[in-house]
Amino acid sequence: MTLRQRRRPPVEINIAPLLDVVFLLLIFFMVSTTFKEETRLQLQLPTAAGDPVTTPPTVIRISIDHNGQFFVNDQSVTSQQALPQTLLTLVNAATAPPPVVIQADARTPHQAVITALEAARHAGLSRIAFAATAPDHPAP
Repeated sequence: MTLRQRRRPPVEINIAPLLDVVFLLLIFFMVSTTFKEETRLQLQLPTAAGDPVTTPPTVIRISIDHNGQFFVNDQSVTSQQALPQTLLTLVNAATAPPPVVIQADARTPHQAVITALEAARHAGLSRIAFAATAPDHPAP
């Protein structure tokens, strides 16, 4: 008696229904996605939580108003180009490089703050802090 092996039909996976489901999901996500037109960050600076820092008596205070005008220890600086020389004069008069506190108005152009940082770096000052107001609500 001869036994013949039966040939099994090859197993096939029909992917047409799978593709239909994938395309339907793709269309669903494309239709239901909302695109935000405005992608700018809304920032409100400066506020900081914590205890206020008492400034030591030998500190250089650079103030910048909302127009970008510089003041060093409450004295007006004539131009941006004169700021590094003014800081260098104060550093040379001090026994040790004093810390710098930058007090910038919240509406100050960012470039003015960068100019103050560059002037402090040029004068050899490395201990720099930024002044900020305390928030209205206490930190948890």
